[in-house]
Amino acid sequence: MARPDKYIGVQNEVNGGMTTIGKIIRDAWVFSLIDESETCEGWNFSRVDALLDKVNNEWDKYGCLASNLPAELFEKHQRIHGKAIEAAYAAGWCGEVETEDEE
Repeated sequence: MARPDKYIGVQNEVNGGMTTIGKIIRDAWVFSLIDESETCEGWNFSRVDALLDKVNNEWDKYGCLASNLPAELFEKHQRIHGKAIEAAYAAGWCGEVETEDEE
């Protein structure tokens, strides 16, 4: 099977969007790099990579820690990621993929 050349959109991701690209998109929403209604569906992967660079530049300003975000951004981060986690759990995600190598 050929690798897709376009991103499917965060709303169509496995595990309720708890993927690397899904997290990039949510962080881009936090930093207002893209509108919260933007799912990135149909984007080519070089465009997603460019978004990752922008997200990383924003995180670098805060030492890559949500706890270092200014209050307004921290609250936005908690809202966006909290909502995504709730939706992912409802879709059957359990978070084990993120921690399975920590044993």
